[in-house]
Parts: sequence; C-alpha cells; structure tokens
Amino acid sequence: MIIKKIFNNNAIVVKDSDKHEYVVMGCGIAFKKSPGEKVDESLIEKTFILKQKDASEKFKLLLEDIPSEYVSLCYDIIEYAKNILDVELNDYIYVTFTDHINNAIKLFDSGISTSNPLIWEIKKFYPKEFKVGLKALEFIEDELGKQLPEDEAANIALHLINAQGNVSNNKIDITRQTKMVRDILNIVKYTYNIVLDEKSINYERFVTHLRFFFQRLGQKEREDSEDDFLLRQVKAKYKKAYNCMLRIQKYLEISLSSEEQLYLTVHIQRVTQRN
Repeated sequence: MIIKKIFNNNAIVVKDSDKHEYVVMGCGIAFKKSPGEKVDESLIEKTFILKQKDASEKFKLLLEDIPSEYVSLCYDIIEYAKNILDVELNDYIYVTFTDHINNAIKLFDSGISTSNPLIWEIKKFYPKEFKVGLKALEFIEDELGKQLPEDEAANIALHLINAQGNVSNNKIDITRQTKMVRDILNIVKYTYNIVLDEKSINYERFVTHLRFFFQRLGQKEREDSEDDFLLRQVKAKYKKAYNCMLRIQKYLEISLSSEEQLYLTVHIQRVTQRN
C-alpha cells in the first residue's frame, strides 16, 4: 500500500496494488511520512472500505475537520451496531453518524441541551436500535469522558434505522415514519376509546406491520380479486375496525389498495381485542 493523502498522524488515504483507495487509521501511521511512501501495514488499526464513491469522498472531507479520535470512536460504535443488530448498514452511516456525533459533542461542550421529541416512540418501536444507542453513550463516556443525555441515544438509533438497507426515494424519512406510527396508534385508541396493551403480541404485530407498510408506500400495488372478496367479508364482520381503517387512510391522504385495507383492518381488529 502507498500513501496517497495524509490527514494527520493517525489517518491517511492509501492506494493498493489494484489502485483501490481506502482510508486507514492507526496510531502514528503517518508520523514522519509523506505521500508516495509505503505504509507500515502493521500500524493499521481500522480500514474504511466505502464502496459508494460519493460516501467515500464525503467521508474524506469529514476527516479534514473532525478529530481522528471521534472518527475512530464512531467506527467502533458502527461495527458494534452491525454485530448486535445483525444487519447491513449503508456506507453513508460513516458520514452521517460521524458528522452527527461531532456536532453533538460540540453542542455538549457549549452547554447546549438538545432533546428528541420522539424518544418514547423510538424506545417502543425500535428497542434494539435504542439499546445500541445507549451503549454508544457508554462508548463516548469511556473514550471522551463526556456524558451525553439519553435523548442522544434516540438520535443515534434513528441514524442506525435510516442506514439499514439501501436508500430509496420511496421510503419515508424514519423520523416522520415514527411520528405517523404514533398518530395511527392514537387514531385506534380514540376510535375505540381504549388503552392498547403494549405488551401484547397483537400490538407488536401491528407496529411491525405499520413499519413495513410505510416501506411499501410508493410501490406499485397488485390488484387481486381474492383480496377484494376477502375485504368485503372483513368489512361486514368487523365494521368498526374497517371504519377505523378508513380514518387512518384519510389521515395518510392516500388511497390504499384492497390488500393493504384488508390487512390493516384485520390488525386493528386484533389489537383492540382483550381476549
């Protein structure tokens, strides 16, 4: 590997024999080194292989302004998240998350307190990501001696949720999605004038259905006569649940397919039953 660019003593851009470029980090890896010299590979501690060119270029720009210890810390948190969540994360997480943590620490050092109005919903709907966020706060405190507020764990969770899978124009922003799930649950509560059992399996299934429902928005729906037939039966049997579904459809300001109407009605019927 040959050094192509030096950010500081601990972070450089290298080029391998196949002319692929990577960002690598290691204590003193660029000390008394110049571009064009060979890299002491024994000093490499972290390697950033970003396949998306745009993400890679933006990440390199970040390295010019953000302390390398922050970048290294964020790398550790992201790798921890990948292992715990067992998911693939979009390359942009290295850019967006690192930039966010840098700004969060700046605000903290300035004595500015920030809050996340959706923290309760994030705890409920994305418990795994929120737990990773809490663990990330421990990482930050251990490495930097800064105790960020719990709301920051919710912010971190949102970054992890957004980074799962490929970015698509059809996907609703996760912050907006979380608010919409909350609003839909409230529509059900007020329609039935009940408190939903958040520990029930039907509640968990309903929330899971809504999460994937939002991911399907904007995709071409298939028309199925069987769904129309079943929907007519469900409409007749579960009138209140069907009317509640219509309220949700009005709130969403979209026309749902027969399939979506069917499953949404069934989930509403299940989540509102106490037996």
